[in-house]
Amino acid sequence: MIRRFALRSVTSAALAMAAAAAVTVTTAPAAHAVGESSRCTINFRNFGGTVGKNGWNYRTGPSTGYTSRGLLYRGDKLTVLCSRDTWVYTQLSRRSASGLPKGLKGWVRQDGLLGLAG
Repeated sequence: MIRRFALRSVTSAALAMAAAAAVTVTTAPAAHAVGESSRCTINFRNFGGTVGKNGWNYRTGPSTGYTSRGLLYRGDKLTVLCSRDTWVYTQLSRRSASGLPKGLKGWVRQDGLLGLAG
């Protein structure tokens, strides 16, 4: 009888472990895996934009609470990807006047752009 009891305990434990192994746990992806554009509420089809002000912050997120990646200057060319409120998520079309590399993505306030061309 003791052997049967011990065998049942092992079998129950083995079944519990097998059941736990079969369960898939889904978690939300890390913020860096989602991408910055996940903060957008309106998507665009790659509109071109030109910076209209000097010393305009190019930020990591859609508010002044986010870190600046550097400064943009009048005439810098951007591709507008999407927006959230008064902020637009963009990609530099060419190297910026301050030396930010072509292709860098970031957020800029909409009122810092001269206009958009589709």
